[in-house]
Amino acid sequence: MPKIVVFGAAGKAGSRIVVEAAGRGHEVVAVARRVESMGDLPPGVVGAPGDSTSRETIKELAAGADAVVVAINGPGSALWRDAAEALVETIRSLPEPHPRIIHMGSGATLVLPDGTRPLDNPGFPAQFMDVATGQASALDYYRNSEGVDWTYFSPPPLEFGPGERTGHYRTGMDHPVTDADGRAVLSYEDFAVALVDEIEQGRFVNTRFTAGY
Repeated sequence: MPKIVVFGAAGKAGSRIVVEAAGRGHEVVAVARRVESMGDLPPGVVGAPGDSTSRETIKELAAGADAVVVAINGPGSALWRDAAEALVETIRSLPEPHPRIIHMGSGATLVLPDGTRPLDNPGFPAQFMDVATGQASALDYYRNSEGVDWTYFSPPPLEFGPGERTGHYRTGMDHPVTDADGRAVLSYEDFAVALVDEIEQGRFVNTRFTAGY
């Protein structure tokens, strides 16, 4: 089974990704700045301290892995671009085969029917602007990178939070996946399902995708 390294494993989405991957029998290394912040990990999951912007940490943990998941959060706008650069530059220096980067992106970078992104809207909440612009910069970096396989997975722009694991979802590329009422909705639990499915199936290599009900 694949070995999966999850940066941001203490977060709301990251912790669910760890549970989903471990539940399928994958070898999982759960990474957070403080191991104790992850609480009780599923059986068989290894906890490790680490920072997704640290090339030393990436080199140590990504060696021999099949996928490296980035589900991080933090202050400022530079974090996501810094992590993308550190991951790409370090992973492509490792012996082949290189692990694939699976980056949890931002729904604010998706393209709306009018051709704009939510983050371009004058009414976009200021408290989310650092995340949105940082994630947009990371996506631009991946799209111009070479030597490493990557996937950037955007959740819905607004209706994305804790909920039920249904195991069902639909995928799209750069536009939000909407239901019959025009809503783009997904739970953290089914985001984790779709992300681990992508690790297993490799349908969206070197591109961005999204999912919704």
